[in-house]
Amino acid sequence: MTKQRYLGRVGWALGGAAAGFAWYYFVGCASGTCPISSNPYVSTAYGALVGVLASGGFRRKQDGETKPQQ
Repeated sequence: MTKQRYLGRVGWALGGAAAGFAWYYFVGCASGTCPISSNPYVSTAYGALVGVLASGGFRRKQDGETKPQQ
């Protein structure tokens, strides 16, 4: 995997983490019973995971494929 692809995934993860924290900060959960949006650490980690998934971070290599997908 190239350095550029890693940087792209890190960028998506950081963007997702920022979006997750923004969701906690602006929307949140006043009662504290919401499992994701009641804790800033959980919502930030969840946002980072969604960012990596949105970047195509968990693609599998197809049979017979030699070059990574871009």
